[in-house]
Amino acid sequence: MYKVKCPICKGTHTVKNGKRQGVQLYVCKECGYQFRNGKSVDIEKLWSCYQDGKQTISELAETFEISQSTVKRRFRGVKVEWVQPTLCGGGFLHLDTSYWGHNWGVLLGLDEEAGLPLYVAFINHERVQDYIDAVRSIEGRGYSIRGIVIDGMQSLFTEFKAYKIQMCQFHMIQIVKRYLTNRPKLIAARELKELVGSLTVRRRNEFEHEYLQWKERWGQMLNRRTTLKSGKTQFTHKRLRSAMHSVDFYLPYLFTYQQPECKGMPNTNNKIEGTFTDLKKNLNNHSGMSLENRKRFISGFFLALKSKLEQDK
Repeated sequence: MYKVKCPICKGTHTVKNGKRQGVQLYVCKECGYQFRNGKSVDIEKLWSCYQDGKQTISELAETFEISQSTVKRRFRGVKVEWVQPTLCGGGFLHLDTSYWGHNWGVLLGLDEEAGLPLYVAFINHERVQDYIDAVRSIEGRGYSIRGIVIDGMQSLFTEFKAYKIQMCQFHMIQIVKRYLTNRPKLIAARELKELVGSLTVRRRNEFEHEYLQWKERWGQMLNRRTTLKSGKTQFTHKRLRSAMHSVDFYLPYLFTYQQPECKGMPNTNNKIEGTFTDLKKNLNNHSGMSLENRKRFISGFFLALKSKLEQDK
């Protein structure tokens, strides 16, 4: 149990001794000194040690010689809030959401060239409207979007059809792998998995040609149906067909980066994934954070990232 230290003899044999003007008084049983509790703690320094110094609440309590409950109480007074910044210039935009739990996450818009956060919003569920709001906000603040890199939400490709869109090739590989598993038994499935796995080193014409050949070669098997006991029929290789349909849908967006007007556009969203990884590594130092502290921490992370990148220019 935390005991208030005597400022004279540093003893912890202290007890409460009434209040004066609402302030708790203490008396030291060892030296008899009466004193008020409380230390003058720089809240900004306290928060900096928590966020940047990666100190836990218990470590902060020891460092600043205050109780853990006092540390938590001081945190409630910390004002760290992300404000969408004024923008200029333009480039390729990464859009993605990272979640903590099932109903709370952060939607991030990131500039490809500088890695600068352009948009940060806390959301409960991933909706198309959230992405529309992000794009409108980014453009409304002066950023010219040359193209957008996203990782699979199909309705976004329709909503953003006015833009050059690149589907993350790594996520395309992962989608097909989820349908076919790591070690598919069917030869057709192995061939498709291998073909899609080579996306990052293919040109558009080469990939499309080999993919069409695959579909022709295995067309009869892909259309094969099985009769159920009820008399109804269904496709025999449903997961293989699902993988094929995913490739069919995303194929027009897999090689956007190879178009001459999209020079400099990435073929994956590795930059935004890396930013989320850095954020989660920092958050992992502080398990059990309250929702409000988590929001402060995330806002502070992106504010610090923005400040650092602007200083490095």
